[in-house]
Amino acid sequence: MRRGKGNVWRDDPAAPVALVAETAGRIVVTAVSDAASAAGIAPEMALADARAVLPGLRTMPADPEADAALRAHILSWCGRYTPFAAPEGADGVWLDVTGCAHLFGGEQAMLDDLLTRLGKMGLRGRAALTGTPGAAWALSHYGEACSIVASESVRGSIAGLPVSALRLGAATAMGLTRLGLKRVGDLYALPRAPLTARFSGEVSLRLDQALGRVEEPISPRRPPPRYRVRLAFPDPIGLTDDIQAGLRRLLHELCERLGQAQRGCRQLDLTLFRVDGSLQTVSVGTSVPARDAAHLAKLFAERLGTLDAGFGVEAMVLAAPVTEPLGAVQIDSPASGRSKANRSAVDRRAKPASSSPTGDRGQKPASSSPTGDRRPKDSNISPLIDRLGNRLGFDRVVGLRPRESFLPEYAVETVPAAAGDGDVLWRPGPVRPLRLLARPERLDTLAAVPEDGPPAAFRWRRVQHRLQAAEGPERIAPEWWRLDPGWDGGARDYWRVEDETGRRFWLYREVRPRRDGTSRWFLHGLFA
Repeated sequence: MRRGKGNVWRDDPAAPVALVAETAGRIVVTAVSDAASAAGIAPEMALADARAVLPGLRTMPADPEADAALRAHILSWCGRYTPFAAPEGADGVWLDVTGCAHLFGGEQAMLDDLLTRLGKMGLRGRAALTGTPGAAWALSHYGEACSIVASESVRGSIAGLPVSALRLGAATAMGLTRLGLKRVGDLYALPRAPLTARFSGEVSLRLDQALGRVEEPISPRRPPPRYRVRLAFPDPIGLTDDIQAGLRRLLHELCERLGQAQRGCRQLDLTLFRVDGSLQTVSVGTSVPARDAAHLAKLFAERLGTLDAGFGVEAMVLAAPVTEPLGAVQIDSPASGRSKANRSAVDRRAKPASSSPTGDRGQKPASSSPTGDRRPKDSNISPLIDRLGNRLGFDRVVGLRPRESFLPEYAVETVPAAAGDGDVLWRPGPVRPLRLLARPERLDTLAAVPEDGPPAAFRWRRVQHRLQAAEGPERIAPEWWRLDPGWDGGARDYWRVEDETGRRFWLYREVRPRRDGTSRWFLHGLFA
């Protein structure tokens, strides 16, 4: 029974207590303590009837949200035993422990460990281990507190249990009891046709599921990761160095499995199972598939400092819920001078190389072709993207991608760096500044402006600049379908200029003159 808010029976733990809730206009009991159960109080009983049976019954309002949170926590906690866990009703958990029992010293040792740990958390549980979910449910609810039954013995082990052990509805179970069919074994010799005609196939289905004649699929809360490694400690650990050592061991084991499958991880989840039954999970991601243990350990380095080992960590689980194909990679010899971090294939896709970030902005992207100038993306940048992405968020680490527009403001767009640039190629084109201003800024010309060139001097942000060299013009006209107020002055003539101090600017003049016959000058960008 859940403790509830307030702990009204703290002064007298043996006092009968019940949790109540309003259902369909009446107040009913939802859970009872041992003392209340011994006095004849049971769930689903009306509160008025319960008080008639036990006038001294103490009540507390039920908290369904807290109950749901506790069930979710227990379900996550069960991940220490198996990655395949699913909720069952309001108070149960399915665990598929196939291939997991040997990690705990056998099936009996595993069940004893599970129930013991639940008891330390203040919870009382029952467990059964057998070959079918239906039989496990029947034995856990109506059998011994902890039972293990072999698959070939399921038929005899559940024969003496009441028919309600087959997870039948209350009306169906009561109907069978009225017919004298009180035990599961009473149903074995009955012909199926009249049984199905009387009870709509529910009894036959549940019986076949319990005996393993019909498969019963169980959907876990989340799909179990295919690549998952586990490390248990003989004694709890609490030092960060010990956690890092365990993580390195798990990473090497996981990367070996990924290498055998020729896959790379895109996300890693590290879960710490603590002595007090709580758990803590940290996750890291990668911009491209990776399986370099050293690089992945660096991604976890900053996150491990935020972990709280509590009273100690008993087990660690490292899972890769998201993976992608990653083929074999040619590893350079030590004489090449390349570091181990560069040995891993962090990107299986071919990426175009940009000749210069300042010379490609104004051109349309070219379509990829087998004969085009394509080189694999430099893997040196991927570890940097991974570290920045895990620290700041991958959506905040962006790169540039060309876009089909001749206007400088729209010639490129920002995309998450982790998304890559696909098959887009950058073509050499007119030189563009490395930095574009958010809005072009008006210039004050300080000398006569020639008809075919820029002003000899101008003032920008209260600083005077005298030109030493100029190159241009390059005329750019606005796109007729784009209604941009920034281009209301019509076409522009752009100039690349350099002042006496060596600073380079990108200026333009509005081609369309004003009413007084003069044209305005603006600064749009700065070169490195």
